[in-house]
Amino acid sequence: MNELYKRYRPKKFKDVLGQNAAVKSLAHKLKKGTLPHAILFTGDSGCGKTTLARILAAKLNCHKSDLKLVNSSNFRGVDTIRTINTHMGFAPMGGKCRVWILDEVHKLTNDAQNAILEMLEDTPKHVYFFLCTTDPQKLIKAIHTRCTEITVKSLDDDDIEKLIMDITTKEKFKISKNVIEKIIECSEGSARKALVFLHQIIGLDKEKDMLALIQPPTIKTDAFKIAQSLINPRAKWVDVCKILRTCDLKEAESIRYLILSYAQTVMLKGGNLTGRACNIIDAFRDNFYDCKSAGLVAACYEVLEK
Repeated sequence: MNELYKRYRPKKFKDVLGQNAAVKSLAHKLKKGTLPHAILFTGDSGCGKTTLARILAAKLNCHKSDLKLVNSSNFRGVDTIRTINTHMGFAPMGGKCRVWILDEVHKLTNDAQNAILEMLEDTPKHVYFFLCTTDPQKLIKAIHTRCTEITVKSLDDDDIEKLIMDITTKEKFKISKNVIEKIIECSEGSARKALVFLHQIIGLDKEKDMLALIQPPTIKTDAFKIAQSLINPRAKWVDVCKILRTCDLKEAESIRYLILSYAQTVMLKGGNLTGRACNIIDAFRDNFYDCKSAGLVAACYEVLEK
């Protein structure tokens, strides 16, 4: 089953939450026939940059065969830009235009950023470049001057709540006010984060289990680091201690729950680590409400001593 944020990605401008200014500007340019061929979308992660770019491509009657999404985190070099330059002269295969969406474009190397300048300035009539970035200050100035910039903003609490309520209604999933407030707090204005949290708890029926899974990224990261160190059969206590000292253990019970989920996943996959995962589940079986971080540290030690 696709993640909720993929399944419910807006397909039309009217479905985009919290970006009224950006939507109004783009819709006006489309209506007037003045849409620039190079647009730079900036703003926080998970707030709608690539979604708006995709909607624009659809509005321009860009066939899916002519829509190219490039993750600049993985394809950073000048060869990526040269390939685009080679292909952009070709006529569209199925629609009226060709569109390149370059996500996280600030990850391009300096040479690659310079290589794209001429393409942004002298773009063929049938080609559009939509650049998306969470870190626009890392782009060379010349890219900014060649693009029309559209800024997306983090969603406010009311927008996140509306999103959650709409999706839970469609999914026929009941959720308490406490859980909604926790999702709003931890999603930090990101629609994608909110739906990722929601996807994690769908199917659970107890509020305490839902709340335990909805944690800020730092808690999840810490729990994952601890779980990874414990699952390693060659792990030594001195190594695990180093990891524990770098983690915030105040939310010991939430970390316990996440470590249990990790171990369960490993067990269900089978393989050589099944026994190790079972030991972790056994050591972390009891809650840490009373003993808190001390109980967490002791459980880690117990895994290594078995």
